[in-house]
Amino acid sequence: MTLIKSISGIRGTIGGIAGNGLTPIDIVKFTAAYGSWVLTKTNIRKIVLGRDARISGEMVNNLVIGTLQGLGIEVIDLGLSTTPTVEIAVPMEKAGGGIILTASHNPKQWNALKLLNHKGEFISDAEGKELLDLAESASFAFAEVNNLGRVVLNDTYLQKHIDAVLALPLVDVAAIKAANFKIVIDCVNSTGGIFVPALLKALGVETVHELYCTPDGNFPHNPEPLPENLTEIAKVVQQKNADLGIVVDPDVDRLAFVCEDGSMFGEEYTLVAVADYVIKNTPGNTVSNLSSTRALRDVTEKAGGEYHAAAVGEVNVVNKMKETNAIIGGEGNGGIIYPESHYGRDALVGIGLFLTHLAKFGKSISLLRSSYPNYHISKNKITLTPEMDIDALLLKVQEKYKAQPHSTIDGLKIEFDSQWVHLRRSNTEPIIRIYSEAENENIAEALATKIITDIKEILKLN
Repeated sequence: MTLIKSISGIRGTIGGIAGNGLTPIDIVKFTAAYGSWVLTKTNIRKIVLGRDARISGEMVNNLVIGTLQGLGIEVIDLGLSTTPTVEIAVPMEKAGGGIILTASHNPKQWNALKLLNHKGEFISDAEGKELLDLAESASFAFAEVNNLGRVVLNDTYLQKHIDAVLALPLVDVAAIKAANFKIVIDCVNSTGGIFVPALLKALGVETVHELYCTPDGNFPHNPEPLPENLTEIAKVVQQKNADLGIVVDPDVDRLAFVCEDGSMFGEEYTLVAVADYVIKNTPGNTVSNLSSTRALRDVTEKAGGEYHAAAVGEVNVVNKMKETNAIIGGEGNGGIIYPESHYGRDALVGIGLFLTHLAKFGKSISLLRSSYPNYHISKNKITLTPEMDIDALLLKVQEKYKAQPHSTIDGLKIEFDSQWVHLRRSNTEPIIRIYSEAENENIAEALATKIITDIKEILKLN
C-alpha cells in the first residue's frame, strides 16, 4: 500500500492501514485540512467537487462531501467530470476552491485528491506545505448542526465546458466539419468517454469509432497514454481507415494522437503542434517544463516568439507562463495549457485546437508530424544508496559541465547545442532520473550513458 502526501494533494492506493494507503481516515483528514485552509484563505464557504470514473470514486466522493459539509461548506458536486472541467467551474461558481478525485494516469487501485485554489488553478508549493502542516496538526473546527453545509448537484458543466471550447476564436468548427474527419477514440473507460464524444459531435465530427468509452473505471490497459499502451487503437485506426486516433487519460488533462498509418504522433508533439498553430495565428511566447522536447523552442523561435523553460510540474509551468506572458504552454506529457481558456491542462481545448490545425493543414496527420523537427527523448534512472547526498552529487556533475549552458531551477539540465540532458532527484526514492534528447534514439541513449558513467566515476572518487 502507498500513500504520497505532496504539495498538490494526497495520492495513494485504496485500502490498507491508515497512513499507509488512501484509507477513509486519510481521506477525511486531508479533506478537513483543505476545507479549513480554504475557509481561512478565502472565507468562502463553497467548494466545487468532481471525479473521474475509477472504481473507488463514489466511496471517496461520499467521504469528501460529508467532511466538507461537516465544516459548514457548500459542495457543488459535478459528479463524473474531468480535471479541466472542475478548473473551469471553480471561478464560474465563485467558489473558494475545488477538488478533483482522480489519480490521473495511475492504475485503477490508485485515487487522489487534486486541490485547486479559488482561481481554479493548482495550489502553490507554499500553500501545499501550509495544508500538510494543518493536516498533521488536525486542528479543525467543525460546524454545529444548524450550520452544516449543503450539497448541490450540478450536471451542467459538460455543456459549459464544450461551449467554452467552441467559443475560442482559434477553434474553427466550420473547418473541422468540412474536413469530414473519421476518428477513433480511446477513453480508457473513464470520463473522457462522456466528454470526448460530446465534444466531437459539437465540433461537427460525424464518424467516431469509440473504444472504451463506458465510464465504469475498469481500465482496459495501463491508462497512461504512452505508445506501449496504445497498440489496440493503432490497429483500429488502420482497420477503420480513420484519419487519426485520439487518446485521453482518465481525468482528461493529457492528450495523445495516433496517425492514420497507426504510428504514434508522439505525446511530446501534442503541445508542439497545437503551439505551432496558436503562435502562427496569435504570435507570442511559449513555455514547457525542462524535460519536454526542444521542438517547442524550435517552432516558437521560428515564429518570432520567445521560449521559456519551467521546473517540472503544472503549477511551475503556469507560474512561468504568467511571468513571461506566454500565449500557450504545457508539458511534454500531452498537457496543453491555453490561457485564452484557463490556466490548466485541458485535453478538450487541445482537441479543438488540434483538429482546427489539421483541417487547415489539409494533409494527413503523419505529414503534419513530419513537418516538425524530429527529436527522441530517452528516459533512464540511476539508483543510489539512501544515505547518498544527491544534491552534492549533482553539484559535482554541474562543475564538470560548467562550460556548457545549464539550468539548476529543477535539478540540473545541461545543453549540448541541440541536445540536452536533465537530471532530477526523486522526492520519494534515492533515485536520479535522467532524461536526454537528441536527433535520434542512439545519440540520446549515448548521451544518457555518458552522464551515467560520469556519475559512477564521481561516486568512485568519494
